[in-house]
Amino acid sequence: MVGVFSRAGRRRAACARMAPMPRFRMTIAYDGSAFHGWQKQDRPTAGGGREPLRTVQGAVEDAVRSVVRQAVQVQGASRTDAGVHAIAQTAAFTVSDPGGDERADREPVWRRLTADRLRLAINSRLPTDVALTALAPTHDGFDPIGDCEEKGYRYTLHVGLDRPIFDRAFVHHVRTELDAERMARAAAGFVGEHDFAAFAAAGHGRLTTVRRVTGCAVRRAGPTRVEIDVAGQGFLHHMVRIMAGTLVEVGRGRLTPDAVVRALASGDRRDAGPTLPACGLCLMWMRYRGENPVLVDSP
Repeated sequence: MVGVFSRAGRRRAACARMAPMPRFRMTIAYDGSAFHGWQKQDRPTAGGGREPLRTVQGAVEDAVRSVVRQAVQVQGASRTDAGVHAIAQTAAFTVSDPGGDERADREPVWRRLTADRLRLAINSRLPTDVALTALAPTHDGFDPIGDCEEKGYRYTLHVGLDRPIFDRAFVHHVRTELDAERMARAAAGFVGEHDFAAFAAAGHGRLTTVRRVTGCAVRRAGPTRVEIDVAGQGFLHHMVRIMAGTLVEVGRGRLTPDAVVRALASGDRRDAGPTLPACGLCLMWMRYRGENPVLVDSP
């Protein structure tokens, strides 16, 4: 009779209800150039309705949904802005388990595939500017945001009169020469727990502007390349881009190396440098509880 389970079926259904729903952890890389950031959002249309913007979260959810054949919510660890890239964004999603229903004619696809084949299946449905680089089952309480202990960003500068061509979407072009050693001395002032009010975008919406930066390093990675690496548990809106803009002004000689310490003390946005464009910023890594630390100044 329709809707009636056998005794074994009812037992499986009860176990399915009691067991935690399967959860998967992912590592995602993306070229943020054509996205309106990570987080799903929409905009008004001329007809009075609303239409979704192209976001990384939306693209990943669409791909996962088409594979597991159910609606999912993908939770990302870092809400990167429009134009910001990522090598190692961490995210997670949970799927429901219909295994206790006798009427299901076959097991769900996520049960029939290994984790790597599930990753490949999702990848085949992603746009070419997003890649799922890792996927594995995780415990049902895994929180990509709350469990993250440290994350690292890199801001990349192309220095010199000649324009970057092949990597122009991933660097910020600075036409004047930069003193990387001078910038490195200034960068040391960011390390520690400080009030970063001077390095936050207006309307950041956070209750406190106090943050802990665990590392900030500047290095010359080639004749025309300077890299700024920043690590910490969390950052304010545009904070890393303003930090990088301040260090560029130090490298140009427009600010002294102690400008960082003075801006932190004053809390005045006018004492810090400009907000650099999103294109040069990339989320490089994330560290979770029980994982080994990553050194921000390692080559």
